[in-house]
Amino acid sequence: MEGLRLQSLGGAALLPAARPHRRRGGNRLRARASVRGGVRQLAVSIDDLRLARDAVVAGGGADGHAASGRGAAVAPQEDRAAEKLRAVADAAADRAEMHDIIGRQRDNWNHLLLHSTNSLTLAASVMAALAPAAPSVVALKASAGALFATAAVTMAAVNKIQPSQLAEEQRNATRLWRQLERDVRYTAAAPVVTDADVQEAMDRVLALDAAYPLPLLPGMLEKFPKTLEPTRWWPKRQMKNKPAQTKAVNGARRGATAGNGWTQDLEDEMRGIVRVLRAKDEQEYVTAGKRVLTLNRGLAVAGPALAGTAAVAAAFVGAGEVGSWASGAAVLCGALAAAVNTVEHGGQFGMLFELCRNVAGFYRKVQEDIEACLDEADVDRRENGEVFETKVALLLGRSTSDLRLFREMASPSIKDEDIKDFAGKLF
Repeated sequence: MEGLRLQSLGGAALLPAARPHRRRGGNRLRARASVRGGVRQLAVSIDDLRLARDAVVAGGGADGHAASGRGAAVAPQEDRAAEKLRAVADAAADRAEMHDIIGRQRDNWNHLLLHSTNSLTLAASVMAALAPAAPSVVALKASAGALFATAAVTMAAVNKIQPSQLAEEQRNATRLWRQLERDVRYTAAAPVVTDADVQEAMDRVLALDAAYPLPLLPGMLEKFPKTLEPTRWWPKRQMKNKPAQTKAVNGARRGATAGNGWTQDLEDEMRGIVRVLRAKDEQEYVTAGKRVLTLNRGLAVAGPALAGTAAVAAAFVGAGEVGSWASGAAVLCGALAAAVNTVEHGGQFGMLFELCRNVAGFYRKVQEDIEACLDEADVDRRENGEVFETKVALLLGRSTSDLRLFREMASPSIKDEDIKDFAGKLF
């Protein structure tokens, strides 16, 4: 008997110790154990289980609220700003893919429409030349007229949308959207991210959308503007009120600018670069763009006009003495229309115009970046001077030692007409 008692005590020792139960509403969880046929059974009522569950939930809820409060304190507002920046970066990557696809499509338009229009024009010219000597002069005359009219309408439509210019817009937009994605992801990975960073990224997205729209009609950029303005794909900066002591004296600011890699010589160097960019580089591409625009406008009008004249002349083919002259006029105008179309779209004058406008915008952006940096009176809040100088040199395709040559350009004694060299060598 004592052996059985010891075994019973030893078995009980292996069981977990009883834990005190929490009271709730005056009730206590009671477990009734009974031994039936040498087997220990645990009998728990449904009400006791519900009371135990409510007690656990109540305790866990209080602990959960405390934990969530601590989590809210740990998770700062920077996390939400970083999430927003990552969303902006994903949108920029998607935009870059869209512009890349549409750019390839519009480049195909340029090649297909160029060859198709030339084929129509040359085929109509051959029919107009053979019509006077052919028995079925009416059929050839009608076919030549229909082809010339189709070529004239096609030329007018293609000259209106300028597929080569559209393709160049999308190519440049793809590069800028990828650059924006890299910048935003770099900012999102920074230790401190603020709502101002998110707003700046959103402003850049909206500015890029406005500069390079995706829709063809409506919303397409004007292909033959009255005045050429450099493309602007960055948001306008808010002008800061400069303190009185930071105003320019003799063309350059004279003050204590030492620190953070900045010196007075470096400031003069940057101001000289801004002046050269505005007076030479930007104006060079604006002038070239105006010339290309004028030539492209003339070709865009001449092509459909020649094709339309050929269609009218084809209607008089075979009409007595005038028929031979009409046939020659149709053939000549058709050949000239094909030549004009080849020069305009084969030479991609629309792309050249867009390229000039984009490069002028590139130099305008470099100017504004330098001016925005120099407008900051506190040198400690600027970007490091040596790093900024290296970035400007890379943007202009020069070495940092080359930039020192522009230091004297900041002097007001030098006139814009005296500036001979260009600041940028990249384009």
